[in-house]
Amino acid sequence: MLHLILVRHGETEWNAQRRYQGQTDIPLSDLGVRQAELVAERLVGRKIEALYASDLERARETAEIIAEKNGLDILPEPCLREMKFGVLEGLTWDEAGEKYPGMISTWLGDYNQPPEGGETLQALSARVSAFLEEVKKKHDEQTILLVAHGGSLSELLRITLGLPFERRRVFGLDNASLSELILGEDGYPLLKRLNDICHLEALKP
Repeated sequence: MLHLILVRHGETEWNAQRRYQGQTDIPLSDLGVRQAELVAERLVGRKIEALYASDLERARETAEIIAEKNGLDILPEPCLREMKFGVLEGLTWDEAGEKYPGMISTWLGDYNQPPEGGETLQALSARVSAFLEEVKKKHDEQTILLVAHGGSLSELLRITLGLPFERRRVFGLDNASLSELILGEDGYPLLKRLNDICHLEALKP
């Protein structure tokens, strides 16, 4: 049985501004750092055998805060990077819609026709799948923590739960959210927790 704990990185200024980030390297905001500290505190006492993190700065920073609080080492993993959005990166959602309406309409209708310079869903799925298979081989009967992005973690959930490509957007993962997935010996997954942010209650006004 493999137990996966999934944590999305803390908030960045681009998250707050609703900008496409993709693989542009953006650091955590002050709020994002505090979110990471709170999810780190929540994980204290959990038995975790390995911590893998996307090598993009916002995920790496989140992982570093968790690792320091919980006495873990970080294994950087490029396969966990966010989907690449090409020419959309740096634009707000509204700006992108005004500048590239046809391109975005095509993309939203078929994620394998990405914006110029972007990544197909098939490519994202292939790298996430390859990583997942390696984790299954190396960490059977262990609890593994993955710190990454909304896109890559949603795709991991979709793959594991056996949902079709067109259902990839059914998972909403907030910044610094925690999800848990158990892969049983019978091959059936158990989604134990999804987008849990109760540890962020202290940040509410």
